[in-house]
Amino acid sequence: HRRAALWAVEKELYEDDLFATLPESAPTPLAPMELTERISADFRGTGLTIGPHPMVLLRNQFPEIAKAWSACELPYARDGSTITIAGNVICRQRPGTAKGFVFISLEDETGVSNAIVTPQLFERLRLLISQERYLMITGRVQNRDHVVLLKAQQIRRFPQQTAMQGSESHDFH
Repeated sequence: HRRAALWAVEKELYEDDLFATLPESAPTPLAPMELTERISADFRGTGLTIGPHPMVLLRNQFPEIAKAWSACELPYARDGSTITIAGNVICRQRPGTAKGFVFISLEDETGVSNAIVTPQLFERLRLLISQERYLMITGRVQNRDHVVLLKAQQIRRFPQQTAMQGSESHDFH
């Protein structure tokens, strides 16, 4: 496991008091990383993971998130219907030419979904929208010409604060 590998490397590089008293074949005293720790370490170190996407674990953990539409399901959403999407915020944009509208891109285990936030909703939920790593957005589907957007009506943080790391978002601020 990763911690055993790190221990072995450190043992070879440093011959100080910590390693001097250990027999050559001593196993690592470090516990293996849990899956969530591995994913978080991957994102902190490289910005991505070779393991499962964090949303896989979060959907399994929270029934409310499991009910949200995944990015790959959005092409099947009926124009005008109200649905919920959820994911890791990867981009927040507020172009000067958009008259105060904010565009949010959420990543889940299947792809990217996009939401449009009105200036009024953004002002009301500015901190939530600007600072949360994961969001759930409920809104009306705009499914036109194979482009699916969600016009946000409600934006929430995940059911519990998650320590799960995700991609860093590329933001307007």
